[in-house]
Amino acid sequence: MTGVSSNAESPAPRHAHDHDIEIESLAEFDRVVASGSLAGYRVQSLDLTGRGFALLSTDTTDAVFLGCAMEPDAAAKVRAGGALVFPPIPGLPFDPYRGSLYGADELFDGLVDEGYEATPDARAYDWYRRTRSDGDVFASMLRSVHDDAISDALHEQLAGARVVGIMGGHALERDSAAYAGAARLARELSRGGLTVATGGGPGAMEAANLGAYAAPFEDGMLDSALELLGTVPHFTPSVTDWARAAFAVRRSRPGGGTSIGIPTWFYGHEPPNAFASHIAKYFVNAVREDGLLAHSNAGVVFLPGAAGTVQEIFDNATPNFYGSRGEPTPMVLVDREHWTERLPTWPLLQALAEGRPMASRIALVDSVDEAPEALARLSAAVS
Repeated sequence: MTGVSSNAESPAPRHAHDHDIEIESLAEFDRVVASGSLAGYRVQSLDLTGRGFALLSTDTTDAVFLGCAMEPDAAAKVRAGGALVFPPIPGLPFDPYRGSLYGADELFDGLVDEGYEATPDARAYDWYRRTRSDGDVFASMLRSVHDDAISDALHEQLAGARVVGIMGGHALERDSAAYAGAARLARELSRGGLTVATGGGPGAMEAANLGAYAAPFEDGMLDSALELLGTVPHFTPSVTDWARAAFAVRRSRPGGGTSIGIPTWFYGHEPPNAFASHIAKYFVNAVREDGLLAHSNAGVVFLPGAAGTVQEIFDNATPNFYGSRGEPTPMVLVDREHWTERLPTWPLLQALAEGRPMASRIALVDSVDEAPEALARLSAAVS
């Protein structure tokens, strides 16, 4: 999060460009207070009502408190001590100042007893639909603050990771061979040490997050999961039934592998899937898509999809074409017939790449089983 400039006369406060200035848990808060000063720190979305003495007795020069609950006397003291305080916003179905990514359990809280419409995810989408076109600058500011906090948390989560994006259509049904293929692909890539990232929704995205979830288990676990999920093949007509099937898989085999889902409330009618271990959900779709592709530093595999996937291909091709993010990253398109005949994206991608460094970083393969080898070959070309 960005902060205020420091006071030159304050006792060596920390600055916004320093590392580790964000406090996102009470344990971190207590550790920093024990060191003697909160000066220059950014404290995100903590309940500090039980930390009044610490706040009253600790230097808070140039600190920023984002959505932290505090006793009135403690809040008055930290303001007087040079801190900037953004109070919690009552009545919101989401926390705009959150310091971490979402988990599926959080977004789907209430699913079992009350159904999907009662969950925080559904309530946030309802809030978004009600406020996105009313012109209220306060609502748009809250969406922007939330999305910036999510981007910050996503950057922290993926620091140092080798991330491969897997893109594909939301309409893919759970009982299809293509869904199973996407899951096997993600499982293989995860077992190879890559962090799988998807758009976080249903269809091919869920399949990829499922495959990453299945990576630590024996191969038969994925077969069993596919059989169970196939009983509710699509999120229509019932998101509740669709999501409950996913949580049934998770309960039967807890402790699955890590992956990232990056969905959006812009397409809130498409629910997030429950298999991503970390979910970066955004209000602004453009920010979400750019972040997903920018973090995919080990390349992107594009499974068959429609307009959204075509858009993602060229969103990824543009920085590769101009070199705006450094060396081009691998792009593997899966299903020759789909990308040359049904949606002839591949010929245009080839034409763009001709004579440029990205030409050696693109590949078209016939089946999903060929994608890992193609990705490895293109990655070797990058290095």
